[in-house]
Amino acid sequence: MFIHIGDDQVIRSDDIIAMIDQQYIASSTINEELIENHEEQEEAEELDSEVTKSIIITKDCVYYSPLSIATLKKRASMLSTLSHLDDYTDSETLEID
Repeated sequence: MFIHIGDDQVIRSDDIIAMIDQQYIASSTINEELIENHEEQEEAEELDSEVTKSIIITKDCVYYSPLSIATLKKRASMLSTLSHLDDYTDSETLEID
């Protein structure tokens, strides 16, 4: 399944390793170093705390999302719910007289 993370970016939900709230980046030296290393290696734009609400870490990339963790969590849980629904498209139809 795929998840829309904002700014016209869609990623595979299976590739997500972590989603971190932006406000917790500065409080953790490990998270802060991870973001700084990513910005240096990828020549990415610096983290804009006014726009970025969450950071999504995948197998290959780090994404800055304008959506909150709560919104992303709701979207991910909707995808999980949809993927677990039973598929009755090939089942026989019941005849009611």
